[in-house]
Amino acid sequence: MSSTQITILGAIAGLTILIGLPIGRLQNPSVKLRAFLNATALGVLVFLLWDVLSHAIEPVEGSLTAASIDHTGSWGEFVRLAFVLALGFGGGLMSLAYYERWMGGRLRQAKQSIGPGAMATQERTSSMLTQSPARRLALLIAVGIGLHNFSEGLAIGQSAAKGEISLAVMLVVGFGLHNATEGFGITAPLVGDAERPSWKLLALLGLIGGGPTFIGTMIGQSAVNETLYLAFLAMAAGSILYVIVQLVGVALKMGEKTLLYWGLMLGLFAGLATDFIVTAAGV
Repeated sequence: MSSTQITILGAIAGLTILIGLPIGRLQNPSVKLRAFLNATALGVLVFLLWDVLSHAIEPVEGSLTAASIDHTGSWGEFVRLAFVLALGFGGGLMSLAYYERWMGGRLRQAKQSIGPGAMATQERTSSMLTQSPARRLALLIAVGIGLHNFSEGLAIGQSAAKGEISLAVMLVVGFGLHNATEGFGITAPLVGDAERPSWKLLALLGLIGGGPTFIGTMIGQSAVNETLYLAFLAMAAGSILYVIVQLVGVALKMGEKTLLYWGLMLGLFAGLATDFIVTAAGV
């Protein structure tokens, strides 16, 4: 199989995220439905956080075992990988925190400068990705998932670069199935938003969340770099943690605590189910 074919398959694996996006166009849903959808998206992201962190910690623990038990590695290698893990996680978490603070400050300044009567005009001219709190949250989720999917693309590309074509194809199938649930997680905050999201907005969010799989596949085929892979896994984990905190805040404001736990459990089980399918397939 050629590198072009592998890259195309990587793109397909990422773009299955589009399957779950239309849920964001639901109009006038009840509070209970919005709370349940938000909680289910939260469950999917909790699974992703666990999945990403477990893969990110793996090489760090391996280097620690090699240095302390097997005596086949160096403590310097362990410190280096641990530093990459911490730096990537902190960067993914705090960059979104500071971005959200910066964006909130810009919006407050706009309101003060133009007055309430002109806000409608200002909102129409602002970016369609950031003109409402729900859209900003959807964007942050898409960014976090995009970082995660970039690391998935790296895994696909690096498997192909090592000549393990069958593994690369199985990764495409598995990640494609898994990414189909992530689209729902991105657009769940948009359900019932004041302005119905356009298909253009949904496509753009899907590109942000799923497109990095394609980019990661291209880069992964050109060079096998475990440090780069670890760094992006750590960044993905940090950014997903930030989004989880945001979704928990939204859920608590809705007040439907019982639905929160049901949706959280359903989303977590959905993520686990796709992971089990991939494992059963031998990936």
